[in-house]
Amino acid sequence: MMTSTLAALTGCNSMSPTSNSANHSTVKSVASTTSALSAIQNNDFGDNVSADKFSTDKVSADYATADYDKRAQGYDWVGVMVRADGDRQIDIKVRSRSDIKKPTCHFDGKATLMGQDTAHGTIFQAKVNDSTAFFQFKDDSLIIDSPDKYALNYFCSGGGSLAGEYKKLATNLEI
Repeated sequence: MMTSTLAALTGCNSMSPTSNSANHSTVKSVASTTSALSAIQNNDFGDNVSADKFSTDKVSADYATADYDKRAQGYDWVGVMVRADGDRQIDIKVRSRSDIKKPTCHFDGKATLMGQDTAHGTIFQAKVNDSTAFFQFKDDSLIIDSPDKYALNYFCSGGGSLAGEYKKLATNLEI
């Protein structure tokens, strides 16, 4: 199983940037996710931090795309609400702007802790549309990625995707 997972993860490097519209941030490819996942799957933690010493409360917060700060000017944005659901699982809700126009992204799911280390942060995984989605938390950021570049498009309309980088918010997400 480890071999098939690693083979599937090599697709992370081949993701190409996507843009929904002129008002959306460019979704960035996350080439570092493959090396992060390899380190975690091989239990190669640089600082010997194991998943057993982790608290899901460390990642519980609201995150949003860069355009969230420009929502008053009419920019589209996507937000992610992350809450602890036990000691090795998180509840994830993705929502997009819904005050001016029809929401473009919607996702509800749970992700399970894969592991963590200082170099890569903390990584969770979830089964999404017969593929795997990865949620990497590091330095007040959340990166969502998948080896299947189309698996995360299913939850968004207009060519959007859940894949990309989200910044941690100091306050709760205003939906």
